[in-house]
Amino acid sequence: MRLARRIGWGLALLPIVGFIVLATWEPFAQTRHAPPPPRAYTAEITRDEFGVPHIYGTTDADVAYGVARAHAEDDFSTLQDVIAMARGRYGAIAGQDGAAVDFAYHLLDARGTAERRYPLLPADTRALFEAYATGLNDYATAHPGEVKLARLFPVNGTDVAAGFALRQPFFFGLGGTIEQLVKGEELRPEPGPPIPGAALPSGAAPTMTAPKQASARPMPLPWGEGGALSGSNAFVVAPKASGGPSVLISNSHQPWRGGVAWYELVVESGEGWHFAGANFPGSPYPFLGHNEHLGWTNTVNRPDMIDVYKLVLDDTGTKYRMGERWLPLERTTVNLPVRFGPVVLPIRREIWRSAHGPVIKNARGAFAIRYGGIDRLDQLDAYYRLNKATNLAEWQVQLARMAVPSTNFLYADEAGNIAYVYNAAIPQRTAGANWRGVLPGDDAALIWTGTVPYATIPKYVNPASGWLFSANNTPFLAAGRGNDLDPASVPPEMGVELDMTNRARRAWTLLSGADRLDRAALERIKFDQCYEISGYVQHMMDAVRALDLRVDARLAEARALLLGWDRCADNIGRGDAIALLMIREFMSASYQHKRWPDAREELTRSTDHLMRHFGRLDPPMSELLRLRRVANSREIDLPLDGGSDTLRASTAWDVADDGRLAVKHGDSYILWAEWLPGQRVTSRSIQPFGAATTRPSSRHYTDQATLFVQHRFKPVHFWREDVRANAASVTTVSHRAN
Repeated sequence: MRLARRIGWGLALLPIVGFIVLATWEPFAQTRHAPPPPRAYTAEITRDEFGVPHIYGTTDADVAYGVARAHAEDDFSTLQDVIAMARGRYGAIAGQDGAAVDFAYHLLDARGTAERRYPLLPADTRALFEAYATGLNDYATAHPGEVKLARLFPVNGTDVAAGFALRQPFFFGLGGTIEQLVKGEELRPEPGPPIPGAALPSGAAPTMTAPKQASARPMPLPWGEGGALSGSNAFVVAPKASGGPSVLISNSHQPWRGGVAWYELVVESGEGWHFAGANFPGSPYPFLGHNEHLGWTNTVNRPDMIDVYKLVLDDTGTKYRMGERWLPLERTTVNLPVRFGPVVLPIRREIWRSAHGPVIKNARGAFAIRYGGIDRLDQLDAYYRLNKATNLAEWQVQLARMAVPSTNFLYADEAGNIAYVYNAAIPQRTAGANWRGVLPGDDAALIWTGTVPYATIPKYVNPASGWLFSANNTPFLAAGRGNDLDPASVPPEMGVELDMTNRARRAWTLLSGADRLDRAALERIKFDQCYEISGYVQHMMDAVRALDLRVDARLAEARALLLGWDRCADNIGRGDAIALLMIREFMSASYQHKRWPDAREELTRSTDHLMRHFGRLDPPMSELLRLRRVANSREIDLPLDGGSDTLRASTAWDVADDGRLAVKHGDSYILWAEWLPGQRVTSRSIQPFGAATTRPSSRHYTDQATLFVQHRFKPVHFWREDVRANAASVTTVSHRAN
């Protein structure tokens, strides 16, 4: 009887023991990483009237330490997410969505790339990353209650580098390719022109067709929501066109929170590093902005950077054919931590690799992926050198390394130079193959190993027009009539996109039509809210016009309102609200090469939304589109303008319970820099909310919101005397070498 009771108690305790194991196993399964090498750091963090940190140090490494400390004060939550991604542990924080990121981490071998390539970087670059890691560790030690995962710290430079290796390929569309292969879908068309006379691979489809319907839920990307919609505008103007200064306008469209939300900062060291701009969480330096002499900004470009190969496997599924040989697939088993409420479950997955790169198996077969910048990490050094370049020649030397895998660069400087480089580490492909299709995996000649030369990628330097722009469009429309590059100037194997956005059409038209691009003219262009009746907008209008609505008076009324719309998302026209709701899906289909949405379904959805929440089809758009955030128990709720793919961009939103659209992606960090002859650089900037990104109790959580909705800027205090005159706080942070 006693034994039976013991057994009974034991069985009763099993669920409790199991729960404890599932709630606690994940940290103990992790390898404890070594901290950075011991070194002392001291940095001063001066915050201006808007809370923007100005970070000073004797050495560049001191400043990098201060960057981590300042950013952690404002957004330690997101910094931890980024570190968890760089360790393959994000699923333990974010559940299934995080586990999808962890799968990509293992699939791309981000850790292996960091461990192989990080030690090869120059010592001064590695010193920045070790200092930055030390700053994160010190903040975690001082604030243990904020740490999300046990044994996430300490981190080191290799951990920070692994985050770069993971995230960069997703900017040129790798996430979409992985998602489609994981789901077994046919691949959507790749960017770039068709390749004349290209031989189709044996057994491959003649084209890469779109899936029959868009996925209901896209694969989460290593930066949080909204990443797939990333876009930007960029403008540079020479003195001869502005009538005065060289002008750089950086107008990135990024998510307003998460792993690629911009964080504004100014850095200055005794070693000549002085830069104002913004970075993403997990970086020791800004990615764009300006120094004393020059500045640049970026827009996402979409060359054909990804090649997919169909492998021929043997009967065991563990070997693939390469010519006349059979080679073993590399196989690794990983446990993805997936949080479900209070417990974290280990989900086992197989990771496969071939000589081409990562391999995904699905019902259609086994497919290998190879992409530009694969197994490279020298971008970490290139960005650092770009920060410290002093003229156009030095700046181009860094881009010519082809180290930054993708993104356009637009440049202006104190000497009056402007430039646009269609930067991309485009694979050096051979002519004759169908690089737009699925390639045969058994042909070793199709496994490229290098990138095209810098001299061959599209670029502009000082065009006669005196201006350049980019708005996520083809680089062959950037400088005005008579100055634009010829698409035939690059071979089709490079896969340079020919796509146009509404923003690009508007920018080209407005810039071309201006007599002088002074500050007032450029502000009108930057904040333009209108659409060209062309491309997907024309398709949408034609599709709505063609609907037979004789038996549906409400939809007929909605159609009349839309067809009579003034084409501007400026809160003035009666059709602004319904146009805002309609356009986004058509824009998304065009941008992502998906099938067009059904016009009747979209018109019905938009009509139902407006009638349900506003009781009318023509509410003022400002009542629909809102800038919202709760701060200090008080909701900031302000009207917004612009729309999806307007130069004043309000790209993506969450639909609130009251039917309002709370924007979460669009115009984000805007920087406007000017160099007048013989004078020091001046600049101004704005963000949707404030510097204290995830600190609702801070007065800097939303203190830029009113300026943002009014199309106004705040000053950037680049020069030390200006910082002192506008300092709200000064703190010194330090680390002792133990």
